[in-house]
Formats: sequence, structure tokens, C-alpha cells
Amino acid sequence: MHDVTTESIGRAESANANSLKALIAALAAMGWLFYAAFRKTVPGWSFLLPLPLALAAGRWHGKNRGKWLRLIRLRKLHERAVERMEDRWPGNGYSGLDFRVPHHVYDVDLQVLGEGSLFELICTTRTEIGRRELAGYLLNPCGIDEAKARQAAVRELAPQNDLRERVQLLGEFAFQESTWGVFADWVAEPEVIAPGWIRAIALFCSVSLFCMTLAGFATNVPWSMLTPWILPVAASQMALAWSLRTKTARVNSAASRVGVEIGVVREGMELIAGSKLQSEKLLAIQRRLSDAGAAAILRKLERLTNALAEFEKEWFSLPAQALALRTQVCFAIVEWKVKYAGQLEGWLEAWGEFEALMAISGYAWEHQSDSFPEFADEGTSFAARDLGHPLLPGAGCVRNCVTLDAGNRFYVISGSNMAGKSTLLRSIGLNVILAKVGAPVRASWLRLSHLEVFASLSIVDSILEGKSKFLSEVERIRKMLECAREAPVLFLIDEILSGTNSRDRRVASEAVIRELVGNGAIGALSTHDLALTEIVSLAGMAGLNVHMGAGAGNDPMAFDYLLKPGVTRETNALAIAAMMGVPGL
Repeated sequence: MHDVTTESIGRAESANANSLKALIAALAAMGWLFYAAFRKTVPGWSFLLPLPLALAAGRWHGKNRGKWLRLIRLRKLHERAVERMEDRWPGNGYSGLDFRVPHHVYDVDLQVLGEGSLFELICTTRTEIGRRELAGYLLNPCGIDEAKARQAAVRELAPQNDLRERVQLLGEFAFQESTWGVFADWVAEPEVIAPGWIRAIALFCSVSLFCMTLAGFATNVPWSMLTPWILPVAASQMALAWSLRTKTARVNSAASRVGVEIGVVREGMELIAGSKLQSEKLLAIQRRLSDAGAAAILRKLERLTNALAEFEKEWFSLPAQALALRTQVCFAIVEWKVKYAGQLEGWLEAWGEFEALMAISGYAWEHQSDSFPEFADEGTSFAARDLGHPLLPGAGCVRNCVTLDAGNRFYVISGSNMAGKSTLLRSIGLNVILAKVGAPVRASWLRLSHLEVFASLSIVDSILEGKSKFLSEVERIRKMLECAREAPVLFLIDEILSGTNSRDRRVASEAVIRELVGNGAIGALSTHDLALTEIVSLAGMAGLNVHMGAGAGNDPMAFDYLLKPGVTRETNALAIAAMMGVPGL
């Protein structure tokens, strides 16, 4: 890792200032000599004498300025890493809310996206394209084979801090971005400026005009002979450019946005192509980009968009119009788009996936006390020792052992308020998600099979949609049941069907759990209603009653957050109400 101490940044800043002074002095000397030459007090060529010094000082200044800016960026990156490792990260990173999917089956319930979320903790990607891919990883758990491939890639990348820093330093400035929507909108917009024969005529006219003008300056051919040819060719070019001005303006507007954002991903693809990678998944990404020559092709588009930007500047506008250069570059950009737009999405996806894996590897490096999970290729199971919540500070995170399999299909977790039941459910779900993205999990050991996660922990009324909490929960449970008929499901439910009377709740809950278990699902549900604890003893259920509550002693609020066998006998609702000043308690 680079040295980003205050002293190193100070040295770089000092060198940057000194090189700037040298550049200013050299330019001042050139200006003074030019004035003296104008006054004829020195030879006319004298002002060129400081030119080598000015060029050297400019190069020195550019190098020092670049080093100083890189160190500033690295210091910010390292400060963010320290914040994460000291558990001061919530609210300081990317929330990922832009990628939220309405009615997702576990996002809100498990705090996958949002401030203080799993996404914010993991996300250290350089571009929006990478953030988009990381959100997709977290919201769409993959199968076991893909999870194993991701884990192998993360294991390989985890110790490569230098590579992560190089990714973060892509682009000249930190604010440079590469956004999926900009590229997607550009590709989706159809563009046809002119037929091929018109483009050929325009190119012939531009080349002819350039050659005739060059001949006038560089040869002895008289202008009187060239002018009768130059004028009609130039007029034809200008007429063609004028007739296509609306279309070329549209191409220019769209391409300029792409040109601003293409540099970072192009540099990133060059970085991937030059990296020594070993895992199957990383090699597949590398081959996908290298075999197509993606970086070189994107560089061509970048050069075209840069040229188009130059033609818009006042100092180059007149010759650009005279030679129809803007029109020719727009032709070339449309030609690039026709030829490569179909491959661009795949290249961006490859880059985004590489960024996502880099971010996950950074999480793995910062959580070396966590363990990588094992995967079971058969059956439906989740077994963990010392399982904790990955968003809680490590020092204060209480661990529990959890086993869900064919012999013990579900837990009914009873317990008093604030005892940790919902936190345990979220611990199970978040660790499954971490395992599927290839990350280490907050456990000393974890083994799981392929599971589709469904959670019902934070469902609320929706006034805009006209849905009560009960109706929203029923819809979520319906999705669980439908999926359980097709794939292994892990269900996590807090206070199942609490929006109805106790008798109906008991009957409906039994029917739901029996259907889930009958289709091979495993999971856990928490409850205050002790009538639901009777479900585990029914024939064919294979469940287990466990509870959470206070530790040893008489204080009902002294929670130890540990999972214990059996049904709770504690209650603390009245104690909490009394603490809040409710009279008569």
C-alpha cells in the first residue's frame, strides 16, 4: 500500500508548488524576451531560449501535481477504511437506495440497502456501474456453483490492496464517473445521419479540400488555378454540413455525455487486461474484455468524442466548419455505434462485476476474523457456529449457534420485547446473502445449501397502494409459498400474521408453516404469542421451540441475547410501560 502520511502529502504539495514556480518563471522569461525581441533589443529568436526549461518545468509540474492529487485521494480512501474498521461507517458511504426494487422479498426487512446497510458497508466501488452490479449481487442470490466461483475470486483478490488502490485511482479526478444509464440511453437511441453514399461524398470532398489547400501553401501551384475548384467543394461541404446540422447536433449531445464518462471504464479494462489473474471467474471476465479488444475499441470512441469536443471550441470552430470535420466525426461515431453497441453492454457488465468482486474482496480483507462458508451441494440446510449480525460492531456482537435441516426444519423463537429475536433472524438472512456473493460470514463456521431467502420482518401499511400491513404480509407469504414449490426456501418471519385475532392467527400460521415445511423449506419465526409454540409438536412439522430473554438474575431488561431451548416464561411489556411512565403499573 502507498505511503499516505501527512509528511508524504506535505512533501508532494511542496514539490508541486516548487514546480509551479519554476514553470511560471520560465514562462515569464519567455514573455520578457518576446517583448525585448519586439523592441529589437535582442535577436528575434531569443524568446525561444527558455522554451526547453518551460517544457521541462511543465512536465515536472504535471508529474508532481498528479502525485499530490493521488495521495489526497488515497488518504480519503484510507480514512474511509479506518471508519469501517472502527465501526464509524454508517451514513458516510453509498446507501444504494437508487437500486431499490419495489416489494423485494428481503431488502427492507434485512437492511440490505439504505443508510447503515450491508450495501453501504461493502460498497467501495469506483463507478456507478460497479455499484449497480454490487446491488444486483446482493438482491439476486445465485446458485451454489456461482457462489463458489465468486468466493474463489474474492479469496484471490482479498490480499491485493495495491490492485484495489489502482482501481480507486482510475481517472484523473475522483469526481469522474461512469454511469450505466448514460451508456444505456446512448445505445438505445437510434441514429442514422445519412446514407453511405452521402458519407463517401462528404469524405471525398473533405480530403480534396484539404489536399488543394495544402498544395496552395506547400507547392508552386498558383491559387488562381486552385480557387475555382476550392470554392465549389467548400460550398458543397458547408451545404451538406448545414443540411445535417440537426442530426449531428443530436449525435454530438449524446456522444459528449458518453465521452465524459468513458475514460474511467476504459482505464479499468486496461487494468484488467494487464493483471495476472488465476480464479476461473476472474479469468472469464478478463477473457471477455481482452478477446474482444474492448479497451482499444473504447479508446477509439474516446478519441472521437474528445475530437468532437475540440471542434466545439471557438479557436477550432472555423476550420472544423470549413472542412466539415464535426460532420465527419459524427459519421465515425455513428459507425462505431452500429459496429460495437451490441457488445458495449456486455463489456460494461464485465467491468461492473469485476468492481463488485473487488469491493467484496475489500470487505473480506477488513473482516479477516470472519470465515468463508462451506456449501452443501445436496439437501436443504443452514448450520452455523458463533453466528452474529454482520452490521453490528464486532466487540458487542453476541453469537449464537443455529441448525436448520431435515431433522429440525424451523425454529419458533419466543421471548420478551428487545430480547434480540429480530436481530437473530436478520443475522441468519444477511449471512446467507454474504455467502452467496462470495464474502466471508460473521460466524466461526457456516455450511449451507442453496436457499432462496424470504423475509417478513419490517412490512408496514402502504397508504399509497391502499394495503394494510396484514394484506402486505399475506402477499409476501404467498410469494414464499409459490417459490417453495419450485426451489428450497429459507423463511424468516417476525410476528407472523399479527394483524388478526388469536384463533385465526393460530390456524392460518399452522397452515402456512405446514405448507412451507411440506415443500422442503427451512426457517425461523419469532413470536410473543405462546399459542404458536404449539405448532412444533404437531405431526409432520419437525420444528423446535427456542427462546431469548434475560440472563441470570431478576432484572427482566438484562438481556444476554443468547438462544436458549424451550418456550419463554418471561415477560417485560409491563416493565417497559412502567419505565415510560404509564400510570398504575
